[in-house]
Amino acid sequence: MQLETSPNTTAIIEGKEYLFFSGTSYLGVSMLPEFQELIFKSIKKWGISYGSSRNANLKLDIYQKGENYLGDFLNYEDAVTVSSGTLASQFALRSLDTFVDDFYHMPKTHPSILPDRSSPVFVGFTLNSSLKEVKNKTICIVADGIAALETQPFLFNFLQEISSTNTIYLLIDESHSLGILGKNGNGISTTILSTKNLKIITVSSLGKAFGINGGVIAGATDFINSVKKDPLFIGSAGMTPAFLESFMQSQQIYARQQEKLKENIAFVSTKLSHLKEVSMSNNYPVFFFKDGKIADYLYQKNILITSFYYPATPQKINRIVINANHTKEQLEKLVENLIAFSQI
Repeated sequence: MQLETSPNTTAIIEGKEYLFFSGTSYLGVSMLPEFQELIFKSIKKWGISYGSSRNANLKLDIYQKGENYLGDFLNYEDAVTVSSGTLASQFALRSLDTFVDDFYHMPKTHPSILPDRSSPVFVGFTLNSSLKEVKNKTICIVADGIAALETQPFLFNFLQEISSTNTIYLLIDESHSLGILGKNGNGISTTILSTKNLKIITVSSLGKAFGINGGVIAGATDFINSVKKDPLFIGSAGMTPAFLESFMQSQQIYARQQEKLKENIAFVSTKLSHLKEVSMSNNYPVFFFKDGKIADYLYQKNILITSFYYPATPQKINRIVINANHTKEQLEKLVENLIAFSQI
């Protein structure tokens, strides 16, 4: 299906309007006039792009200011921005690959953060025996903050079963949790129990909940410095500087939209909690419907959801997304149709 305009709570297909419960604009900021005005003002100041190496002798000060802000916001020692979340993942992996002995990945890890050489953390429902046995090594475990087909973050209690003689790097992709979960939307990383041998690195797109094109890597200063020394980083232009300034200026908008989103999630979860076909949580704006026919049914009712084969899962996903701008009337129509379908 080809959308004829950028969607908000509705979308246009062949001149017909549909309710839109798809995408990743969880806070719904990209279509807010107030947010767009901040973007326009920043573009007038910084231009649409800045095609210079971040390591050049002449630098825009907005990068340092924005990255200091992001480091504080994410509760890390340091941070650096790049042009996309996927590139953030790749830069982090490239740096880790220079000193990590063994990589492991959590279930349903997104392809952008999946190392070429990696073993599963779990074999079936049991911790990989090699993780239990490894000692005196530097290992890295990669995970999504919210994995595909999940509505809650992973628990990392299994880290306690790994020998403390190892240095463990935990690389977390927060693209689908940043802006939604954690204190003020700073993600799940700060909720993970810190230990002396555990080093956490966050990578994320800023283009989902926060509505700006760009990506971020956050961690200890020595690791961020290793990213900045990567020849590919040196040869690349940074993210659009106007977007970085807009992120800093939009915190009140984000906070307001977060509250609206919480209200919308609570409204829907209360009404759908009895449906066995629905997989959802009461604090996350994405939920899944098990019956593969639901997308076609809702389409006939002028409602659009996400339905496709996701790279990290073997089955087709039917992903329903609530954003902060949905009205109670729109949410009610969605709920009524989901209940009606479950009764067929």
